[in-house]
Amino acid sequence: MKSDSEIQKDVIAELHWEPTVNAAEIGVEVQDGIVTLAGHVTNYPGKWNAERAAERVHGVIALVTEIDVTLAGSTRRTDADIIRSARDILQWTTDAPEGAVRMSVELGVITLSGTVAWEYQRQDAADAVRNLLGVKGVLNSITLKPDVSTSVSKTGIEAALKRSATADRESIKVAVNGSEVTLTGSVHSWSERNLAKESAWAAPGVRSVIDQMIAAY
Repeated sequence: MKSDSEIQKDVIAELHWEPTVNAAEIGVEVQDGIVTLAGHVTNYPGKWNAERAAERVHGVIALVTEIDVTLAGSTRRTDADIIRSARDILQWTTDAPEGAVRMSVELGVITLSGTVAWEYQRQDAADAVRNLLGVKGVLNSITLKPDVSTSVSKTGIEAALKRSATADRESIKVAVNGSEVTLTGSVHSWSERNLAKESAWAAPGVRSVIDQMIAAY
């Protein structure tokens, strides 16, 4: 099992390895496997990618983010400008039905709402607007409403887990209750946890995925 100092060293190294992150802007503290990232970055993608970099490190149990986004003068835009750009890019880059995704912007933070049928459509909407100039944050409040005629297949999700590169995938258990999927068991990394959740979300008819997996480092 990694010590906190080893995890801290690896997170710092991963931040330096990630080309979209200025590691000098971010401080890293670790206590009992819980990583805290703090500091100031000049754009929202820098904050988001720093979080993803920390999650990739083996031994990280949980992540606390205290990073502020402080935009440089040349990258500041009005909320009206941001929402116009966000509306256009959603139309160009996502396949959600027209009008399914709604949005509002306040002080550079985009809030997405509405209803779509698939988790990937929900994530695509957030991915589309995240890198827009002037954005300081994205709150994804889009809900899912899958086709009611589609029943969730427990065996299908289990087969997807077996096809994935998840280590010790047999230790992950799947329970299905209507459109709700619960994952239990143990994982050995945050990336393994995310891969298992992605496999569950990809199943037709899934409306929610409850993560009850525990980290066994």
